[in-house]
Amino acid sequence: MIKSIDYSLYLVTDSELMLTERLEEAVEQAILGGVTVVQLREKKANSKTFLEQALRVKKVTGHYQTPLIINDRVDIALAIDADGVHVGQDDLPVATVRRFIGTDKLIGVSVSNLKETQKALKDGADYLGVGAMYATDTKTDAAQVSFSELSKIRKATDLPIVVIGGINKTSLQNFRSFGIDGFAIVSAIIAQSDIKKATFELKGLVETC
Repeated sequence: MIKSIDYSLYLVTDSELMLTERLEEAVEQAILGGVTVVQLREKKANSKTFLEQALRVKKVTGHYQTPLIINDRVDIALAIDADGVHVGQDDLPVATVRRFIGTDKLIGVSVSNLKETQKALKDGADYLGVGAMYATDTKTDAAQVSFSELSKIRKATDLPIVVIGGINKTSLQNFRSFGIDGFAIVSAIIAQSDIKKATFELKGLVETC
């Protein structure tokens, strides 16, 4: 099992938001700016396109020794030997994913309340993605999580917690007292004209939280 993961600045990709021409270029600039984990989330890509994207991104993350997590697609994760899979509440169960990927890969689970958290813990999740903390255009169907609920989730587990949903330079500073392990960011990185600079600025703020 992978143990020493720095979740502090967790990039979630979305090609439709990019200003750069190639996804792998955007990912590289984000890593150079300070991203510590990359999650490939391309919900509108067909299987062939997703696999091709994943292979190209894996070359970049492998070069910089940055963990690569695949969203939802266990088959893609296995095909490229990714570092893990992230699943939502409507995706494959954690136990099933574990049977496929083994014990040396990470499984992250999206949760929005204490009940879902307790189930993820029981099922053997390695880390939690908690959100959406704020309304976001990148996932309009996500339930919004209150800071009170976040506090309950934090108290219920020692697993790493990564918050997601509307996280940017302003909003991430609202999490200083919650003991959060990382910030999952989409548009505040991937949609910027200068990804490396935007990431570097976020990294500085994350380090103070």
